[in-house]
Amino acid sequence: MAARSAPSCHLRLEWVYGYRGHQCRNNLYYTAAKEIVYFVAGVGVVYSPREHRQKFYRGHSDDIISLALHPERVLVATGQVGKEPYICVWDSYTVQTISVLKDVHTHGIACLAFDLEGQRLVSVGLDSKNAVCVWDWKRGRMLSMAPGHTDRIFDISWDLYQPNKLVSCGVKHIKFWSLCGNALTPKRGVFGKTGDLQTILCLACARDEMTYSGALNGDIYVWKGINLIRTIQGAHTAGIFSMNACEEGFATGGRDGCIRLWDLTFKPITVIDLRETDQGYKGLSVRSVCWRGDHILVGTQDSEIFEIVVHERNKPFLIMQGHCEGELWALAIHPTKPLAVTGSDDRSVRIWSLVDHALIARCNMEEPIRCAAVNVDGIHLALGMKDGSFTVLRVRDMTEVVHIKDRKEAIHELKYSPDGTYLAVGCNDSSVDIYGVAQRYKKFGECVGSLSFITHLDWSSDSRYLQTNDGNGKRLFYRMPGGKEVTNKEEIKGVHWASWTCVSGVEVNGIWPKYSDTNDINSVDGNYIGQVLVTADDYGIVKLFRYPCLRKGAKFKKYIGHSAHVTNVRWSHDYQWVISIGGADHSVFQWKFIPERKLKDALHIAPQESLADSNSDESDSDLSDVPELDSEIEQETQLTYRRQVYKEDLPQLKEQYKEKQSGTSKRRIRAPGNSIRLHFVHGYRGYDCRSNLFYTQIGEIVYHVAAVGVIYNRQQNTQRFYLGHDDDILCLAMHPLKDYVATGQVGRDPSVHIWDTETVKPLSILKGCHQCGVCAVDFSADGKRLASVGIDDSHSVVLWDWRKGEKLSIARGSKDKIFVVKMNPYVPDKLITAGIKHMKFWRRAGGGLIGRKGYIGTLGKTDSMMCAVYGWTEEMAFSGTSTGDVCIWRDIFLVKTVKAHDGPVFSMHSLEKGFVTGGKDGVVALWDDSFERCLKTYAIKRAALAPGSKGLLLEDNPSIRAISLGHGHILVGTKNGEILEVDKNGPITLLVQGHMEGEVWGLATHPYLPICATVSDDKTLRIWDLSPSHCMLAVRKLKKGGRCCCFSPDGKALAVGLSDGSFLLANADTLEDLVSFHHRKDVISDIRFSPGSGKYLAVASHDSFIDIYNVMSSKRVGTCKGATSYITHIDWDFRGKLLQVNTGAKEQLFFEAPRGKRQSIPSVEVEKISWASWTSVLGLCCEGIWPVTGEVPDVTASCLTSDRMILATGDDLGFVKLFRFPAKGKFGKFKRYVAHSTHVTNVRWTYDDSMLVTLGGADMSLMVWTNEVEGYREKRPCDSEESDTDSEEDGGYDSDVTRENEISYTIRALSTNIRPMFGIKPHLQQKEPSVDERPPVSRAPPQPEKLQTNNVGKKKRPIEDLVLELVFGYRGRDCRNNVHYLNDGDDIIYHTASIGILHHVATGTQSFYQEHNDDILCLTVNQHPKFINIVATGQVGDSADMSATAPSIHIWDAINKQTLSVLRCDHSKGVCSVSFSATGKLLLSVGLDPEHTVTIWRWQEGAKIASKAGHNQRIFVAEFRPDSDCQFVSVGVKHVKFWTLAGRALISKKGLLSALDDARMQTMLAVAFGANNLTFTGTISGDVCVWKDHILCRIVARAHNGPVFAMYTTLRDGLVVTGGKERPSKEGGAVKLWDQELRRCRAFRLETGQVTDCVRSVCRGKGKILVGTRNAEIIEVGEKNAACNVLVNGHVDGPIWGLATHPSRDFFLSAAEDGTVRLWDIADKKMLNKVNLGHAARTVCYSPEGDMVAIGMKNGEFIILLVSSLKIWGKKRDRRCAIHDIRFSPDSRFLAVGSSENSVDFYDLSLGPTLNRISYCKDIPSFVIQMDFSADSRHLQVSTGCYKRHVYEVPSGRHLMDQAAIDRITWATWTSILGDEVLGIWSRHAEKADVSCACVSHSGISLVTGDDFGMVKLFDFPCPEKFAKHKRFMGHSPHVTNIRFTSGDRHIVSAGGDDCSLFVWKCVHMPH
Repeated sequence: MAARSAPSCHLRLEWVYGYRGHQCRNNLYYTAAKEIVYFVAGVGVVYSPREHRQKFYRGHSDDIISLALHPERVLVATGQVGKEPYICVWDSYTVQTISVLKDVHTHGIACLAFDLEGQRLVSVGLDSKNAVCVWDWKRGRMLSMAPGHTDRIFDISWDLYQPNKLVSCGVKHIKFWSLCGNALTPKRGVFGKTGDLQTILCLACARDEMTYSGALNGDIYVWKGINLIRTIQGAHTAGIFSMNACEEGFATGGRDGCIRLWDLTFKPITVIDLRETDQGYKGLSVRSVCWRGDHILVGTQDSEIFEIVVHERNKPFLIMQGHCEGELWALAIHPTKPLAVTGSDDRSVRIWSLVDHALIARCNMEEPIRCAAVNVDGIHLALGMKDGSFTVLRVRDMTEVVHIKDRKEAIHELKYSPDGTYLAVGCNDSSVDIYGVAQRYKKFGECVGSLSFITHLDWSSDSRYLQTNDGNGKRLFYRMPGGKEVTNKEEIKGVHWASWTCVSGVEVNGIWPKYSDTNDINSVDGNYIGQVLVTADDYGIVKLFRYPCLRKGAKFKKYIGHSAHVTNVRWSHDYQWVISIGGADHSVFQWKFIPERKLKDALHIAPQESLADSNSDESDSDLSDVPELDSEIEQETQLTYRRQVYKEDLPQLKEQYKEKQSGTSKRRIRAPGNSIRLHFVHGYRGYDCRSNLFYTQIGEIVYHVAAVGVIYNRQQNTQRFYLGHDDDILCLAMHPLKDYVATGQVGRDPSVHIWDTETVKPLSILKGCHQCGVCAVDFSADGKRLASVGIDDSHSVVLWDWRKGEKLSIARGSKDKIFVVKMNPYVPDKLITAGIKHMKFWRRAGGGLIGRKGYIGTLGKTDSMMCAVYGWTEEMAFSGTSTGDVCIWRDIFLVKTVKAHDGPVFSMHSLEKGFVTGGKDGVVALWDDSFERCLKTYAIKRAALAPGSKGLLLEDNPSIRAISLGHGHILVGTKNGEILEVDKNGPITLLVQGHMEGEVWGLATHPYLPICATVSDDKTLRIWDLSPSHCMLAVRKLKKGGRCCCFSPDGKALAVGLSDGSFLLANADTLEDLVSFHHRKDVISDIRFSPGSGKYLAVASHDSFIDIYNVMSSKRVGTCKGATSYITHIDWDFRGKLLQVNTGAKEQLFFEAPRGKRQSIPSVEVEKISWASWTSVLGLCCEGIWPVTGEVPDVTASCLTSDRMILATGDDLGFVKLFRFPAKGKFGKFKRYVAHSTHVTNVRWTYDDSMLVTLGGADMSLMVWTNEVEGYREKRPCDSEESDTDSEEDGGYDSDVTRENEISYTIRALSTNIRPMFGIKPHLQQKEPSVDERPPVSRAPPQPEKLQTNNVGKKKRPIEDLVLELVFGYRGRDCRNNVHYLNDGDDIIYHTASIGILHHVATGTQSFYQEHNDDILCLTVNQHPKFINIVATGQVGDSADMSATAPSIHIWDAINKQTLSVLRCDHSKGVCSVSFSATGKLLLSVGLDPEHTVTIWRWQEGAKIASKAGHNQRIFVAEFRPDSDCQFVSVGVKHVKFWTLAGRALISKKGLLSALDDARMQTMLAVAFGANNLTFTGTISGDVCVWKDHILCRIVARAHNGPVFAMYTTLRDGLVVTGGKERPSKEGGAVKLWDQELRRCRAFRLETGQVTDCVRSVCRGKGKILVGTRNAEIIEVGEKNAACNVLVNGHVDGPIWGLATHPSRDFFLSAAEDGTVRLWDIADKKMLNKVNLGHAARTVCYSPEGDMVAIGMKNGEFIILLVSSLKIWGKKRDRRCAIHDIRFSPDSRFLAVGSSENSVDFYDLSLGPTLNRISYCKDIPSFVIQMDFSADSRHLQVSTGCYKRHVYEVPSGRHLMDQAAIDRITWATWTSILGDEVLGIWSRHAEKADVSCACVSHSGISLVTGDDFGMVKLFDFPCPEKFAKHKRFMGHSPHVTNIRFTSGDRHIVSAGGDDCSLFVWKCVHMPH
């Protein structure tokens, strides 16, 4: 018996020798108390040099690898390795955990740093992306996360002088981060030419954006901003591992063993070379340095800690030392002195003093040491080496005695015999050699029995025997000293062993787990005196067992601290200490042994606080001799609550199923008009729940059953219901103010709902932290927090701020079931949990909870705790046990126990002056305030029922599961499902009851009275009154459980089928037996009287037969045979002649009565037969009731109303559904109701169809629903219905909608070629060496200019920068609601490409927001006066990985363009809609991801509050109600949803169409709002739907002729503006202004001259309406005079290919795919003119004088216009495909036309407008991209689609091959992207994308390019070197198609491909 409990003694960690210097850096600091903090293995150490004392922090479960010190220098943060590593923030003074940060990183936490205030902590993970994460550490909340780098990050630091900036460095990189919102955005440091790109190991930030960093080669790199400005060369001669900043300056330490001190500007102060000091040695390497005042702390690679006082720098003081690299295996204890000897693979042997805690001797050997032993006299020390030799030293001076090498493999174990004469040496070659000590270690014998390496040896006390263990786990014995093996067991039996260090043997069986055969225990050592055994294993655990422990799986106490392998463990010579050594952590741990007798008074050894399950004091369970569990509790612990299908998975299942079955879209019949409403529930969940019954403020009673929260009013006998749950509710808690309730449910991701008992509306829903279900909840005393416990494997405990829906802390609770959680009423951060063998006291620490097990001491055994409450102080707690005791706790100690009940105490409740308890014995006991005496008991008995109490008590003393007090009564809930109210004087009233445990299947309604009968597996038959008294009228016990029942047609008899194959007939009034039969063996599943006189009784059984009995004669008259499976349902026809039967094999059969002959009836005829009842679920009439999800849920029951209109069904998922009958065709439409949890076993309408009664199988509840006929239901829209109206009809069609829906947004980084190029890119082509490489000094004439420089002053000034000045363009084609007024209508804000534009209406000047790195898709303005001019914009993105290309939302100030917050989001692909809430604090966003996720943000903090999948098809817009912060509406493809934010949960309701006939769900495009919860949605057909709440109440038909794309609600007067797509007509207009209820309107015509106007955005200001159109115009319409003023113009469709600038004025032309050529004026900032060509235009060009314009078309035609009159001068079409470039020669004589037909045609303009081709260029290898004439008009250069550039003569078209001649040409213009002169414009990253256009300035010295990534780049010209330096300018979407300088190089114009926008950049020239 003894071995089965853990030993009662204890170990306490006293000292750790060592310091982790390997693979870690910057991990050693001074605290404020001048103590030193560092870590080793899994322990944080705080060392006080003054007192020579260590304190330990042991909250980690694995190796610590990173450490940061809080700026106030008291708190420490440490990070560990592991699969789920966490960060602990702890107090270095008390070594208690303050906060735990977890659930984010994987693999490990490599670096940590606090910010200047110490409020935030940044961490870097060891995962593949090296994630960087910023925490609000006090709250345990992650603020932001981003992928750090592709390679390791070594150091990270906050910039202490600028808020929200960080710097990280690592392998070949340094990154400068800024934190804004939840987005961490990095910029890579630019090494440039100043220093080599190399690995940066450490860094420190200084003021003025200076950063100092230490590099791998020993240099210090100095950064300003992100640029490297200088290097300090040779600061160290090798890598700089550590840099520490303090008030005086900086200290650095390196691999060269030097410490250098620098002043604040990094000028050197001094250098200390540790290798040259007394303690120094070759190879000393510094890993950590800390400088405070005149002290410097240094940590080295070899586990030493030095302290240096600056003025005695050559005398460093060694504070700590340990073994260094290499494993540590050898441990020996001195036989007479408190000394320990260790030896390691670092070849050193060290002797430690256990009293002084110091290293007293050290000696270096030649070989790695693997084992050690000291002789009994303490003179000789033997060391076994890795190479097979062993050495013996004298202990006192470490001089060698002998060195012997007899073996080749490592010596793993050696021991001296107890008499000191022999040394046994065990080797890895599986032999043991015996040597004589006195004979100078002469070999005496050899033991060779083992087949594997020797692991352990022990001598017998008389030195005559040796026992060994080997690697196979074999235990062998040898006779000494010869070494003969002993095989006779008898001989060994009596041997007493001098020591016990073997891991196998009977005495130590118990150290091995029960069912494992592993060999992971490395070492044991027995303490015979204290009868304890200590073991060391591979998992870093030291354990204490009783000795001997004979049975496997003995109990133990465990101690953590070491990292992975503990290689050896030994008792000290006097058993005062245990010494353990770690293999990989090179550390030596010294534990103080505290024997049992000291424990009594040592309450100070309360169990050590620690996280997770690493409690250092208990084994898995303390005691195995726990008494047998009570049967009830046992049943309960076996409930798993797992579901095959969770309701939350249904939508996905449905989608999957739909994909398989895509052919069945027959028009389904509509859902029925009737609906039902839950009216009353008989039942209370007591069988597996406790303390779930309370009074509310006003004395109503709240409890739960199935999936329903019930509020029962006992005066009126009515119930109200909370129906927000979709599965079983398992727990319920009451808010301290008694008005709110929290309920937790079953589910895959189960939720806790907090709801108001008054309004029955949810206030908050908490999800995302538990699995399977939530089994316990509790509110804090202030009502602000909630604790919940899950039923996942580790029973996680979570603390919530429930209003915000925020998880505050989480921890693993226990392996066994937890029954209850209670929050401390006095201290909100403390709580207790109680459960099976479990009582834990928790306190919150940041994101974690720290639990301590209740300490029982000698008072008793750990019982299972069933309930718990706090007492009258914060220390006192009381718990009720499974044995009937009440335990009284103070702090965590059990003070005493009081016997309270026979059997478990299930419920307790604390009062002001005492307690009340209830137990399985059916007694309620009242106690005084200290459980001294019991004041009163109440037994729950029938005799005590008050007269006139309705209902019947089934048995005396039912097990009590819940007790609550209030309003002068005691409220009691029982296991049998009864709720009773006990008056203080004793009488008992029964309020509610239901069936007891066991499934309920049988249900029958009376033929003419409002009563029903039920029969259940609980062996009772019950009659219920359905009229207002709502009570159980009668009950009768049965011998067996029953499965079915039926009233006779006259209502006098009641037939009951039982589960043993018998059935009985009872009198319906008295329930007494009339007659019974037993003809079958299996369950009777259905029983039916024939209609009319009830002559026959049909009895169906699971034996698959139906017997027909004659009721009068009580004889069986027939049997129906032929079913292949059990019978499920039977129905009679009206004549009583025919039976319809359903079987378990889904057969529908027909039999003739009374003989039972089988009939076959064609399915069409079935519904023509008039059936007396219909409960069948099969056949044509019921085809539609089977759900889409296929085979998963079975429909178990159905019942048809007597008017044969409505079929009610019940199924396995707990849904009750109503269908129209007959439900033909698959997947009928229905209304569905959730209230039951799982299987609905039966449904029945009452005789007059006024009520529907449903039975829940597992939830044992009987629910009564009232039937509400169609017209009636306007009064109270019912929550529960949600018909599956995913209509098959399409939602309508419109080309614009389709394009918007199907557009695929690519991010810039993935954009590809816009032209179909092929061949090798220029920067990859091999250059042929040119023939005449000229000698450097040449006589040849100087090279001519590359480019004719025209119209530029004498001095050429290079361009140094471009500033965006104007943008012509607006994104209206696929975005909406994106034009808004600001500043009272003076400015408008809109977007195109990736820029936000603020446009001043009066002057046309623009300013830009340019922080987005990709296209903006949506824009909104904050309407709240507190947030004036705040704009949110959402952009395109890639996957949602939080990196820089992830989709993001920027919130910014429109006036000063400051970014206020950046939100990186999970909307992969992009953000398509944003909306601010009424207070302006919340932001709603919608994604383009496949789920179309809807997310709500608190944007100022960057915190995501809630997120949920929105719809499976595209959502176009989602908007907050203008008066709300929690309600919003989303619209999209066949979709409108009404959302509520409750806490962190989003609850949605689909719009209900059923109120209006023939309304069908269309695609909804826009939304606006009215007062009184009205919502207006614009549809694709032009109608506007008006919704009240979520129900459609009216349709404004044809509000527009085409789709209603935009709607706007004016906040000040409630008027609504709509914008649509329609042809302008007399009365109609594309913009309409409506009154508040959309009854009257006024239309406005947009005078744009378009055939149809398509409005995409509307906004209303003061007296003006702002309209954005599909045609990229922004128009202002006056409300009074309807005058239109076009503010912004742009091309409608892109790309804009053609671009030409006027030779002398600030005009330019653009030509685009939309078939227009437009003339723009830069100075006046507007479009001057546009020409519609009727075909897409590709290119445009001015003549040299500017009087003519040539236009090339996509169809091969070209046109020449006169500028003055815009008349056509001439046109020609000689080619069939697109003209790509067209050019006038500089002398105006020739026109060159280049096309995609690989040709250039020449025309002579001097011949007049006939335009006959005079010649063309031959052999062009590919399509033409650009052309340029030479200055003398005699040559033409052509760049082509295969990356080749050719030069031709003009006009002959001859190909010029001579490179020297080409080099001498001076060009008139240069727009080519090819040629050696522009080789440098091609970038490294151009695998998929190209440079698409270029232009050289008129001055000839600058070059701009545009590329497929949307970048404009500025180079010097020429740039023949590859990858030339340049400046980049972002703003365009992918594909810049063309770019040109204007005259005088004043501006650059760039044309966009995807964004159809023209950007005008101002050129900033360098000053002279």
